[in-house]
Amino acid sequence: MRAYIEKHPYLTIIILWFFVFTAHLGTLYPNIMEARNFVTAREMITDGNWILTTMDGLPRYEKPPLPTWLTAASAQVFGLDNIAALRLPAAIVTLALLFMMYSLSRSIVTQKFMQCEVEVRELTNDKLYALITTLILGTSFYIIFAGRNGTWDIFAHSFMLIGIYFLFQLFELKSANYKNALLAGLFIGLSFMSKGPVSHYALLLPFLIAYGFIYKFKGFHKKWLPIILMIVLIAALSSWWAIYIYQMDTAEATRIAEKESSRWIGYELKPFYYYWSFFTQSGIWTIPAFICLLYPYLKSRVSNLKAYQFALLWTVAAVVLLSLIPTKKSRYLLPVLIPLAMTVGFYIQFLFNNFHSLTSKLEKWPVYFNYGLIATIGIAFPLGAFLYFGDNLDGNYFFYILSSIALFATGVFIFYQLRKKNFALTFYGTVAFVMLVMSLGFPLSEALLGNPTYNSISVLKESETPVYVLNDLAPEMVWDYGKASIKITKEELINREALQEIGILTYPSIEKNSLDFLKEKYRVEWKETFDLNPVDSSKNSYKNRLKNDYYIISRKK
Repeated sequence: MRAYIEKHPYLTIIILWFFVFTAHLGTLYPNIMEARNFVTAREMITDGNWILTTMDGLPRYEKPPLPTWLTAASAQVFGLDNIAALRLPAAIVTLALLFMMYSLSRSIVTQKFMQCEVEVRELTNDKLYALITTLILGTSFYIIFAGRNGTWDIFAHSFMLIGIYFLFQLFELKSANYKNALLAGLFIGLSFMSKGPVSHYALLLPFLIAYGFIYKFKGFHKKWLPIILMIVLIAALSSWWAIYIYQMDTAEATRIAEKESSRWIGYELKPFYYYWSFFTQSGIWTIPAFICLLYPYLKSRVSNLKAYQFALLWTVAAVVLLSLIPTKKSRYLLPVLIPLAMTVGFYIQFLFNNFHSLTSKLEKWPVYFNYGLIATIGIAFPLGAFLYFGDNLDGNYFFYILSSIALFATGVFIFYQLRKKNFALTFYGTVAFVMLVMSLGFPLSEALLGNPTYNSISVLKESETPVYVLNDLAPEMVWDYGKASIKITKEELINREALQEIGILTYPSIEKNSLDFLKEKYRVEWKETFDLNPVDSSKNSYKNRLKNDYYIISRKK
């Protein structure tokens, strides 16, 4: 089994991607970030707002449009109501990320340092390290989260990693300078078209810092013209959309730019050390990720010290740069997981080659603990899931039984290989564990959901009574509504000369008694409450913004 996996790395990566990133894509309802993207994509299709993008009929210039274009293209092929299709572009670009991770990892460890008198570096093969690194990345928590969500982050960082690969080739090789420069410029520019300069700061700049310290930017005097062309291409791709919207809608573009820039220094403020536990965001690789950061321990054990130093410095530089920004969120650590996977790969590769011969308990017990814990979770899953879900398993027994059998067997397999000190199969068993969780266990998430007051707002889409929104709808409500809402203010309601029968949507938690000002002249009748929360109000994850009261306003008889 091991020989086949390592002999066919691209097939292995595709199988991993299929099970982790495409299974049950349409299971969960869109979150707030997805809803913004999906609504904008819908209005591209229905209203033709492909460049001057909108959300709920209002300008939406906070994010560049490339991911939304791809989402809209998928929707045109598979349908706007197909949630899985709307998420498919993110999954596909994640596959590109995994392929490029394999190529870049292999390039970094196989290209020897170029001596001054040597023009082309000698290439060697090290597919194993590249495969290990890619499998770690593809099973890291936030990569899975982002790759299965129709938002902007995975596009920005995937395009950036492709650009970095060609940039690395430009730096390393004597030939194909213009080709690599133009391809690097293209994909770095596409990254900007996905989420602005986020990935440039969080992924590209740390790469350049690490490359400068470790590889010294040798031979640049012969490549200045391709580099200038690359920079020009990046600038053109990065700026054209911003220039266009500024020319066509100056006031809104300026307002949104000022609002977005202020959010980086005055929103979600966290202390400098907030990201210091970044290695935990790799999920199942948390313990190996921590160990790989212990440079004094690992420096004499890795197969390629320079490449390890480069990956480690790239990781640390990314964390430090992100820590300098006052605004912090856990999901902003997504780009850090890319060089971190490379760094972890060196530790895992060391275990592949040496675990069977380790004698130090201090070296062996972290391995036994990490993979023993994963195996224990698999073996305990059938009983644990049964006790945890209880009656909520009704209607979900098919996937419960399948996932229980698969995870129990995988847990036994990991324990067996660990006992035999066959670390390679222990590692591959862990990767399989994640694949099975996502393909068989993920549907059980529906057993955690259930809101007896759930009521979709989409029924109002075809209402014969005109429907107005007294306050903005939450993006999820706008998506569910199915079209742009018509907004109205209190002043507009008061000053209407003739008030025909209309419907009014308001926030119940914010607008309590907000329609009392109409009761003197008009009949105000509460009709129903629309509630998109997938869980009931007793849960901490219940959100009042996903709830709207609906009233009918008519003249008094």
